[in-house]
Amino acid sequence: MTKDEHQENNSPPTLILPDLDESSQPRTFSTDIVAQLQLGDSVAVDGICLTVEDLLPNGFIASASPETLRRTTLGEEAKPVNLETSLRAGGKIGGHFVTGHVDGIGCLRELVQTAGSWEITFNPPAEFASLWQQQIAPFIVPKGSIAVNGISLTVADCDAAGTWFKTAVIPHTFQTTNLHYLSPGSLVNIEADILGKYAAKFIQSRLNYAGFGESHSSSAADITEDFLTEHGFL
Repeated sequence: MTKDEHQENNSPPTLILPDLDESSQPRTFSTDIVAQLQLGDSVAVDGICLTVEDLLPNGFIASASPETLRRTTLGEEAKPVNLETSLRAGGKIGGHFVTGHVDGIGCLRELVQTAGSWEITFNPPAEFASLWQQQIAPFIVPKGSIAVNGISLTVADCDAAGTWFKTAVIPHTFQTTNLHYLSPGSLVNIEADILGKYAAKFIQSRLNYAGFGESHSSSAADITEDFLTEHGFL
């Protein structure tokens, strides 16, 4: 993996608190993480891959592009955020691959505490519904992986169109990340599974090559086992 890629391990990201310095630049605090950082390092902040541009005694400064601000919650009011350094070669791999390239913003619709977990349901805010349908919905599948604020989670339930999904979060993850600060209406960063994106791209390119064109990309009913066998996928 390159330094711009993040991968969620079994341990949740470190929880940090944002603050503002005198020039209104974002500053983050977490002594155990900051001690490891060097200029140019990649750090996931609420699942957003940012580059360390300046080191401070108790934090660091990073910049965000207009595209990042458009697709993420960085422009929202200051709040506790999750912080995680990038995976190093030879490191332990757990969870799923999370690149830090957020696809869009989601909204917490419902949070229900059960005997052994918290069941949390997310859907798109109205203003981001179109982006969600294009960039996130096609890759939401039952038992699939998805990243919420940089936390690697499993889709416990969803509808066929991917307009919402539910996750079951264990107590350790809930308490050691900023999930326990959220309430209905809270906005979160969503990153769909990168492996699903590559698979969809590959299948679409094969469909185009076979002469089916872009019109078949939106119809899951057309992709049957017989179809996949006929066109060399199985």
